[in-house]
Formats: sequence, C-alpha cells, structure tokens
Amino acid sequence: MKTYALKLKQQIPISLDEAWDFFSSPLNLAKITPPDMRFVVTSDYTAETKMYAGMIITYKISPMLGIKLNWMTEITHVQDGKYFVDEQRFGPYALWHHQHHFKEIPGGVEMTDILNYAIPYGAIGRLTNKLLVASKIRKIFEYRVKAIEDLFGKM
Repeated sequence: MKTYALKLKQQIPISLDEAWDFFSSPLNLAKITPPDMRFVVTSDYTAETKMYAGMIITYKISPMLGIKLNWMTEITHVQDGKYFVDEQRFGPYALWHHQHHFKEIPGGVEMTDILNYAIPYGAIGRLTNKLLVASKIRKIFEYRVKAIEDLFGKM
C-alpha cells in the first residue's frame, strides 16, 4: 500500500490558548471545511466538548460528486496546548493519520499539520490519488488556510 504525506504550516495571530480552544473543539472543524463537502459532525458533542485521547468523532461528508459517506475518527493522542492526533477508524481511506501541532511564536501561534494517508484498491487507488484525491486534499487545506485567516486574521 502506497502512503502519501502532506505537511503544512500556518501562522495565526492569536494566543496559544485561543488556538487550542478553537481547534480542540470537534464542532469547529465544519467552520474550516469547504461547504461543498457538506461536512457534519454527527457525534453528540456540544461546543464546550474538548478533545481527549480515545474520543470517537463521527461525521457525514461528501468529498466528491455529492456522494455521502460516513467517517469515524479517533483522537489517539492529546497533549493540551501542544498537539493532538486523529486517526480514521472507518471511512474512505485505507490510512488517515493527521497530527495537529501548535507552537507559540512572537505575535501568535504556528500551527503545523502533518497528514499521512493511503487510498485502498492498489493500482486503482494510486491512480485515483494522482487524478483526484491528492488535489482535493490540497484544496481542502488551501480552503482551511483562507477560512482561518478570515476568522482570526493573517500574520
């Protein structure tokens, strides 16, 4: 199985506490996900719910062609104010391991995303990644950068 990696950094002009408060709430993910994905958290969480190791989060998404999919991730690691990791337990990928790191810098926070993923179905999956998935993931993260800038400003 071929795995793919993506690493992105974004500087945000807010405090570490504000960044952690926003990004550690599962419900805020919809605010930074492209609307065409129709991303909905289906887990029974409130805005006050914060991530913890072992937390299961379920979603409905439409990543392509309006096809609705169920997706389940587990928050496997959390160090408050520093990082958390989500891993797919059920969904469209053969592997999804997404690290979210936060570091205080002058004037704000540097957020680093490290994503490792794999597509099922061997050669067909590799071709699908080359033709569709890799660019879709890149566009999701590009949208996210802009959405975060709209919410918090730009450094």
